[in-house]
Amino acid sequence: MDISRAEQRILHLLAQGGRIEIERTENKKIETVNCYTRDGWLYPGFGIELFRKLKQLKAIKSSGGHPYRITERGLRLVRAQLDNR
Repeated sequence: MDISRAEQRILHLLAQGGRIEIERTENKKIETVNCYTRDGWLYPGFGIELFRKLKQLKAIKSSGGHPYRITERGLRLVRAQLDNR
C-alpha cells in the first residue's frame, strides 16, 4: 500500500521514537494534535486530517491514555530511510 509523502515523514519520525499528543475539549472532541520528535521538538505541518488518516490506516495507536505511537503495521508501511545523524 502506498502512502503519501507527509504520512511517510510522520511514520518515520514515530519509528525513531516520536509521539503524537492530542488535546480534547470538554465535550471529548479533538481540539489540537501535536507531533513531537524523540528530542521533544514540535514537528510543523501536522494536523487533524493527517492524524485521522494515519489512524484510519491503523498505523498509530494509543493505549492506556498514553500518547499515540507507531504500530507494527505502521512500521511495515514506512520505507527505510537513511538517518542523517
